[in-house]
Amino acid sequence: MADKRDYYEVLGVARDADDDSIKKAYRKIALENHPDRNPGNAEAEKRFKEAAEAYAVLSDPPKRQRYNQFGHAGVDGIPGARGGGGFSNVEDVFAAFGDMFGGAGGIFDQFFGNGGGRGRGRRGASLKVDLELTLEEIATGVKKSIGIKRPDPCGSCGGTGARAGTGKKRCDTCKGHGEVIRSQGFFQLRQTCPTCSGQGEMITDPCGKCRGRGFVAKEVPITIQIPAGIEHGHVERIAGQGEPGDGGGPPGDLVVVIHIQEHAVFSRQGDDLLMLTRISFRQAVLGDEIEIPTITGEPVMMKIPAGTQPGERLRIRNHGLPRPDGYQRGALVVQIQIDVPKKLTAEQEELLRRFDDLDDSGKKGRKGGKKSIIEKVKDIFS
Repeated sequence: MADKRDYYEVLGVARDADDDSIKKAYRKIALENHPDRNPGNAEAEKRFKEAAEAYAVLSDPPKRQRYNQFGHAGVDGIPGARGGGGFSNVEDVFAAFGDMFGGAGGIFDQFFGNGGGRGRGRRGASLKVDLELTLEEIATGVKKSIGIKRPDPCGSCGGTGARAGTGKKRCDTCKGHGEVIRSQGFFQLRQTCPTCSGQGEMITDPCGKCRGRGFVAKEVPITIQIPAGIEHGHVERIAGQGEPGDGGGPPGDLVVVIHIQEHAVFSRQGDDLLMLTRISFRQAVLGDEIEIPTITGEPVMMKIPAGTQPGERLRIRNHGLPRPDGYQRGALVVQIQIDVPKKLTAEQEELLRRFDDLDDSGKKGRKGGKKSIIEKVKDIFS
């Protein structure tokens, strides 16, 4: 890797350059050295791939951090910077960054048409779906099947858009090239043909089922594995499950946004779960052991120490949500609320009055070595 140039030097930017500066620098070099602007120029193609490799690392914060710390060794083996190999060919660069400046109609299209007349189809659009999960499903992980409606190749015409038995004809505007050349002063710009949208062909007799589009809307079941402990708002991307591409282009992705329903008992605090439980005055003063529900459905026994205060939180380890690293789980945090009875019997009122008396004598009694308050309360209730 000693023969590789520094990525910042390749793009001509400072090491503290911001993302926008890095993007502009790459775009400039890519346009100047694009293979369609420099046919047969091996040096230009080399600079084109070299700039794409540098941009692949410096535009990605984690990769850039590793590169800043360890140099080329820190990014060895990642896509776009494969241990001195970089992008193996120009098509790899188009596949990675062809739509980085707006996709169809973006900066590459404006200067070179749809990929420079290489016949590369347009990538399909990504689809977004919101998936709502219960806290129980988050606690264990779950496999979900979701139905998405997306364009699917028309079965009647096989996705061509032309009526069965017919075909397409060459576009008269671009003469089948998929792009047209427009002059602007001293410059000539190659743009996607507006008549055939860069396909180079036209349908004269469209399919009756899809009306020439080549696809029909269809609901498709997709199965997705949701890992345990996933966060609310997490975005899961499923490659190749979006809309189909045009002209043989690759399909888009399916973007799944996770939403977690509110739970009647538990609320989430990171990897911990919080719940409220009510205990009696006697349990708070004397202590007890009570049964506590858990998110997995199996209750556990929790000890309440004598003298527990209202609002105090007790932790039960490893009964929260799984941690992202896969080791152990968070805690179940139980917040104590003490029930205060609204009505008392005469006997209960008498016991409380005696408690007040004992409380007063207990304060004096601690100096004299008498029984503690808790011991006296135990005597009353025993």
